Amino acid sequence: MKKPSFLDSLRAEGRLELVEPSDEICTSYLEKAESCRKSAEVLLPYKLYENSVSSSYYAMYNALTALLYKTGIKCENHSAAIILLRNLFGQEGLYKLISKAKEERIDKQYYVTAKKAEEETRESAEKILKDAERFITGIKLHTRKMGTTDIEKTRKEFKSIS
Repeated sequence: MKKPSFLDSLRAEGRLELVEPSDEICTSYLEKAESCRKSAEVLLPYKLYENSVSSSYYAMYNALTALLYKTGIKCENHSAAIILLRNLFGQEGLYKLISKAKEERIDKQYYVTAKKAEEETRESAEKILKDAERFITGIKLHTRKMGTTDIEKTRKEFKSIS
């Protein structure tokens, strides 16, 4: 018997599914993304670099969630959402930005950084904040240009992706 794919396993668990497309939920997640981005920016002058990295990542993730809800996809797994960004929406550049941010967030959230590496952490936080700004802009542009036909096509492709 063939082992189910990662996405198929999430579908079976009810953590990845089609729902009604929602501009309202999309807008709410874009607002949440902007809030996280602002938090990341505010944290930098206080040398809270690790928290800034985390907020920048969540700014990207919330923007990605907005895109998914625009097309009516509920995804309760970060890795799966990122996979869908590349495989379903063809957004390779944005995929690379959020993938790198996710790695950095995990590194900064779960591991201790030596004091001497503070400058490197600051530079990383500043870069990821800029990446988050580009990511959010890219997602906003993508969601704005999506029409009913694009949404229907994406939903149809989602059903066959695994």
